[in-house]
Amino acid sequence: VSAVSSRPHQTTMSSESSKKRKPKVIRSDGAPTEGKRNRSDTEQEGKYYSEEAEVDLRDPGRDYELYKYTCQELQRLMAEIQDLKSRGGKDAAVEIEDRRIQSCVHFMTLKKLNRLAHIRLKKGRDQTHEAKQKVDAYHLQLQNLLYEVMHLQKEITKCLEFKSKHEEIDLVSLEEFYKEAPADISKAEVTMGDPHQQTLARLDWELEQRKRLAEKYRECLSNKEKILKEIEVKKEYLSSLQPRLNSIMQASLPVQEYLFMPFDQAHKQYETARHLPPPLYVLFVQATAYGQACDKTLSVAIEGSVDEAKALFKPPEDSQDDESDSDAEEEQTTKRRRPTLGVQLDDKRKEMLKRHPLSVMLDLKCKDDSVLHLTFYYLMNLNIMTVKAKVTTAMELITPISAGDLLSPDSILSCLYPGDHGKKTPNPANQYQFDKVGILTLRDYVLDLGHPYLWVQKLGGLHFPKEQPQHTVIADHSLSASHMETTMKLLKTRVQSRLALHKQFASLEHGIVPVTSDCQYLFPAKVVSRLVKWVTIAHEDYMELHFTKDIVEAGLAGDTNLYYMALVERGTAKLQAAVVLNPGYSSIPPIFQLCLNWKGEKTNSNDDNIRAMESEVNVRYKELCGPRPSHQLLTNQLQRLCVLLDVYLETESHDDSVEGPKEFPQEKMCLRLFRECGAERDRSPAWRTHAFQGALVLLTVEMKILRPDFLQSACSFLPETLQPVPHHVAQVFFLRIPGGSTGLCTQRIWLNFTFYTSVGNRPIKMSPEEMAFVLWFLGD
Repeated sequence: VSAVSSRPHQTTMSSESSKKRKPKVIRSDGAPTEGKRNRSDTEQEGKYYSEEAEVDLRDPGRDYELYKYTCQELQRLMAEIQDLKSRGGKDAAVEIEDRRIQSCVHFMTLKKLNRLAHIRLKKGRDQTHEAKQKVDAYHLQLQNLLYEVMHLQKEITKCLEFKSKHEEIDLVSLEEFYKEAPADISKAEVTMGDPHQQTLARLDWELEQRKRLAEKYRECLSNKEKILKEIEVKKEYLSSLQPRLNSIMQASLPVQEYLFMPFDQAHKQYETARHLPPPLYVLFVQATAYGQACDKTLSVAIEGSVDEAKALFKPPEDSQDDESDSDAEEEQTTKRRRPTLGVQLDDKRKEMLKRHPLSVMLDLKCKDDSVLHLTFYYLMNLNIMTVKAKVTTAMELITPISAGDLLSPDSILSCLYPGDHGKKTPNPANQYQFDKVGILTLRDYVLDLGHPYLWVQKLGGLHFPKEQPQHTVIADHSLSASHMETTMKLLKTRVQSRLALHKQFASLEHGIVPVTSDCQYLFPAKVVSRLVKWVTIAHEDYMELHFTKDIVEAGLAGDTNLYYMALVERGTAKLQAAVVLNPGYSSIPPIFQLCLNWKGEKTNSNDDNIRAMESEVNVRYKELCGPRPSHQLLTNQLQRLCVLLDVYLETESHDDSVEGPKEFPQEKMCLRLFRECGAERDRSPAWRTHAFQGALVLLTVEMKILRPDFLQSACSFLPETLQPVPHHVAQVFFLRIPGGSTGLCTQRIWLNFTFYTSVGNRPIKMSPEEMAFVLWFLGD
């Protein structure tokens, strides 16, 4: 290595000399012709390309063996040079130089082998490229041939599947052709045996028929044009007639108002009714018919936007416009922020609960000039009807605190029919629709949409079967007509009942129990106990009262009822009465539950007398109804409750060891009379007319006696003609309620008398005057 490095100029000179020995290729602008090449150029070209020619003559395998041999020799020489240098002898430099020359010769051999390898690689690439070009050319020719084959196959298929135009023509049958076609066209002797000629003949006959039909078509068109001209003339006449008719109708308006015949208004209503949905249209027609036939005070009107109703039935616009609009909307939505899932659900709920633009209004007038305004709506997607109610009176009412819910729109129509509270949808299919948009129940939306009562659906002719939910229900006129009259009467009764309660509550809140003159006979002249408090309570508060558990457990305290608390006082005694007022009052009586605070707390669970008082008010309510329509039932029950409290306190045992006056002195006697025929008993008052059927007439006087000594002289007070026969002596016995003690409510004395005349001992019938005399005499 040192010897090589000590002579760097020699390697540099040898490389420069090798560069100088490389022949130069001289190119001129014009390419020399082959005939004019000189000898020197030919020799230089032969020298330059000698190695390329030598490649064809040399064996690559031998060159590879030469390469391995040369590499081994180089390794050996390098090893010897290193060995000589390590010895460092005097003759080592000469030997090293010899071996270096031999190594250079081997390097030259390796360079030549390298050049030959590159030349072989280049020739191999050229040969590969030429072969690839040939393959590509052959492949292109193959593809062209395949394309031509495919094209020919398509042409063949088209030719095989070709259908002539005559195959699309529906020709007449062969029998009809030979029967109707003339002989010069059918040519039966020729066409019967030749299908081609037969088809041509049939086509000729078809052409002949079509020419005839075309001529007839032109005649019909000319007739049509004539008729259209006549129609246009008549339209012009009718259009000129319309303004005249309008002027006549306008001039007749005063006459219509004077004769109460609003034809013009009715015509406008009927024109608007054409745009109503089917259920509202059925309601409008049936209510109008009922008003004309049965109730002249019933007024029917249509409210809402007719233009919006018309827009619901407009056909969709062109698809191109829709596409352009949708593209514009998409561009806007991409610019705007996408709505959240909650906003999308709200939009779906609003669309689900959408109402029809038109609604029907009914104004139902009552006898006291009060008006019930009913507005009926139709929910298009749910296919149900709803109603909103409002009551107006002729005079402005002072609303008591306890009467706040009587005329409220949410409760005035509740349970018009039993169980129909209007809090849930009557259509079973709606529940599946609610699940899609996340609506749990319709109860949360009735204040805005109205109440979907069942009777409202029937007035609209809608009937929803419970067993098989249906999405499409058709409005039926017969169903609406069958329920119209009954529902209108119930609505009037409900309004009158609520207005009567409204007036009564105003008095009850001031501690006054109003009793009409028709009901004065039901109560004593003097009632000491008085009502001091009348307030409304919530349903939850009523449920928490300890003395109302029986009513709650019996299922009589529903959330649709109204609840009130009354407080009756006399002295130190305070009687609380929890009242359940059913929406169907007064056909359904109120229910009283009592709690007396006097000498401890007494309820129906620990005192039989309280139970008897509740029975007197709740069970025997019919005699307290008064004249129809029984609007005084609640106040009569409260007045009876005051009477019962007086009787209870006066008949309760008094401690004689305590000196001084009694807190509740015994100062009155109360009578209840009834007649009895045989084993049958009539609880009606004795002065009412009664048809006796038995031979014996028994007069039974039920007396609530405050003084036991009165029994000794009761019989002696009777007139001589009414004295008992000796063998029918007055029978006196006591009827006690189980667990009771002495007192008015637990002790009843029955006096049974059989009365005969003094002559002949014949049975007599007592007149009302005689009975009144007996009552007066005993009461005295």
